[in-house]
Amino acid sequence: MPDTTYFPRYLILGGAMITGVLLALAVHMLGARYGLDLGGLWRSDSREFIPAGAAIAWWLIATVGFSGGYFTANLLHSAVAGQIPQRMRNFLIVIGVLILAGTGQVASAPGTVSTISAVLAGIAALCLGAAMAFCGAYFALRKT
Repeated sequence: MPDTTYFPRYLILGGAMITGVLLALAVHMLGARYGLDLGGLWRSDSREFIPAGAAIAWWLIATVGFSGGYFTANLLHSAVAGQIPQRMRNFLIVIGVLILAGTGQVASAPGTVSTISAVLAGIAALCLGAAMAFCGAYFALRKT
């Protein structure tokens, strides 16, 4: 029986981080379309200390970044051994294409938030998604 080969840890970590960041940015763009944007943190017209939409967006982006990194690292770790069934692989490809298509449609719509607020929110979502995707991938690889 041939030995099971695995991807190098750095390759898995890099791929999982990229996937987690992309998913976190997609959720940020989709959430901003429905009023859950981090840009609410920099608005001065709100009387609330931290708007609820910004808090929900923060936790949603963090959760998606972490889980995206964690599950991608697990999938990449088991993919080279052929442990992923063909139906699961096709399902994941379809879900990824649908998420990216929805995000592209949302990103092309005109924005209602000021430009500087949108840029700051995008950078914050990028940093949060990267940190959480790294944590998720690290924890997934630590147990193997």
